Amino acid sequence: MAVLKALGGTSDILAPESRTWQRLENEARQVLELYGYEEIRTPLIEEAAVFTRSLGEAAEIVTKQMYLFQDRGGRSVALRPEGTASVVRAFIEHGLDKTAGLSRLYYLGPMFRAERPQAGRRRQFHQLGVEMFGSASPYQDVEVIALLMEMLRELGVKVAGGPGDEKAAVLKLNHLGCLKCRPEWLKNLKEYFKERLGVLCEDCKVRFRTNPLRILDCKKERCHNIARERIAPSHRLCDSCRRHADQVKETLWPKDDSCETSSKRKVYFDWDNWLVRGLDYYTGTVFEVIHTGLGEKAQSAIAAGGRYDDLVREMGGVATPAVGFAVGLERILMVQEKAAPSLAPPGSAEVFVATFSSQEIPQGMELARDLRTGKISSIANLEDRPLKRQFEQADKLGVRFTLILGPDELKDGFVTVKEMATGQQRQVPKGDLLQELRRGVKGE
Repeated sequence: MAVLKALGGTSDILAPESRTWQRLENEARQVLELYGYEEIRTPLIEEAAVFTRSLGEAAEIVTKQMYLFQDRGGRSVALRPEGTASVVRAFIEHGLDKTAGLSRLYYLGPMFRAERPQAGRRRQFHQLGVEMFGSASPYQDVEVIALLMEMLRELGVKVAGGPGDEKAAVLKLNHLGCLKCRPEWLKNLKEYFKERLGVLCEDCKVRFRTNPLRILDCKKERCHNIARERIAPSHRLCDSCRRHADQVKETLWPKDDSCETSSKRKVYFDWDNWLVRGLDYYTGTVFEVIHTGLGEKAQSAIAAGGRYDDLVREMGGVATPAVGFAVGLERILMVQEKAAPSLAPPGSAEVFVATFSSQEIPQGMELARDLRTGKISSIANLEDRPLKRQFEQADKLGVRFTLILGPDELKDGFVTVKEMATGQQRQVPKGDLLQELRRGVKGE
């Protein structure tokens, strides 16, 4: 019988790697809560229209990457390929577009795309996303970007503080304009690419018909170079969009350093006139964080986002300005590994209770229960095996302390405490044990 394995492009996450994931998620949640964001959990499966309407039926995610099928009721459904569309659907369905005012939401979980598995690209991958609804202010763009960059720092990612920083995360920024000024750019782009249609890749020939902006996002070198030639038409923003873009730039990197905290809070960015996002719903400010340590252009992005002020209305809700971003968690872990491989995080248990023989196992179980009641995570030995084997298990578990119970300990009312990092042992009266461990484990 063939051995069953995980599907290609998916993977099991076991300890100690799962503890790394938990730590990553917990650190991200702490930053999000400081900014007042609350979690939303949307289904992994949605009506396909949630994505075709928001992303555009001609979007590459929809046409090539989305897991699309009919359920038993004959409905067209899809595994979610990205998070924003699902959050907007929930935002409208629960009436938040009519009642909520400002809404700060975040999500964290798996997404699914039928891509060729390779480094940085998986069929099941994980994203953390932020969506802020109800404000069109350029200062809101700045705060969302500042949140992203602060989160990256907290997650152990080196962030560029200026030009030339090697193996660092660099913020790229652009402004796509609005419904008033973008049509002229699209018209000029179409005329430009029409003359070069014969040398564009097959995908870009389709993009030419559906949305020429997506040609600017093509990762194939030939199309990339054509799109960035000096003669290619640049975007001329209307006065309102230009003021918005200028305010974002000046607030991220203020020219006046007279304020003591100004230079400390600066966010370095690289303005890129050709930066677009591969999704139709983006308008106004768009941004991407690339990491120079990841190499290939197609896989160097670790986070991206921008404004989507028209999406709520287009999906049937009340017109609501919005801005957000998504972070690829697998890529964050890749960056952490390339920057400085960290030690494995500590195990889930802090204490292991070892016993001299099977006779002490019931007392060991009772001691472990008492420690858990006192909020000290503990695992007790439940097998009749030599002490050496128990110490080996404690090592594998990564506990801070091993407690030893034997006839002498039970008779005299103390516990032998072994600190695993140093191998030092000391005898602690049972009545003082919880306080001692709290000092050693939690620093109380």
